[in-house]
Amino acid sequence: MNFIILGPQGSGKGTQAELLVARLKIPTISAGALYRDNISKKTKLGKLAEKFTKQGVLGPNYLTNNMMKAELSKPRYKKGVILDGYPRNINQAKFLSKIRDINWAVLINISQKETLKRLGGRRVCSRCGKTYHVINKRPKKDMICDKCRGKLIRRADDYPKAIKKRLAVYNRETKPVLDYYKKQGKLIKIDGAGSIKVIFKRILGELTAKGIK
Repeated sequence: MNFIILGPQGSGKGTQAELLVARLKIPTISAGALYRDNISKKTKLGKLAEKFTKQGVLGPNYLTNNMMKAELSKPRYKKGVILDGYPRNINQAKFLSKIRDINWAVLINISQKETLKRLGGRRVCSRCGKTYHVINKRPKKDMICDKCRGKLIRRADDYPKAIKKRLAVYNRETKPVLDYYKKQGKLIKIDGAGSIKVIFKRILGELTAKGIK
C-alpha cells in the first residue's frame, strides 16, 4: 500500500506518518529528511540541493522528483511507502503517478490560527531533523534530541511572518494536488484539531472503513 500524508505546516504530518509506519509496517519517506540525507552524504543530487537550501528556498521540481525516484527504487519500499511532504505541487503529483501507484492521500486539516500556535512551539533537531514541541512533544532532556543527542533549535521559518508566507504558498500550490487525488477518489480528509492520539484514531477509523487494517 502506498500513502501520501498531506496538510498545512504544523498539521502533524510527520508525527502521524511515524505512527502509521508502526501500525502498517511499511517505511516512510520525509521529503525534508531526504534532502538532508543526500546533502550529508554529498550525493550528486545532494550537492545540487545544498545550493538551494543555503539560499533558503525549496529545490526545483526536477531535483525533488529525481531524488524521490532514486529513493523509491530501493528494495525496502517494494511493499509500500508513506510519503510525507511530497508531492508539494501538481507537477510532482503527476511525476509520482509515473513511478508509484498511490492508494490513498490523507489530508490533515487545521486552521491558520492552529498552524501559528503549533509552529510557534515547534523545535527541530539541528542534527537529524526530528521534530518536537514545547507543549505536547517535549524531549526527555530540555533542548536535546532523544534520538541523536543533537541540539534542538527554532527554525527561522517557524516565526509568524514566515509561517503566513509558507501557508500562502501551500494554499496556492497544494490545492491542485488535493483536487487531483479527489478526482481519483483517493482523498481522505481528516480533522486535524485535537491531540496526536485523537487524530491518529480518526485516521485509523477512515482506513478501517476502507478495508485497511
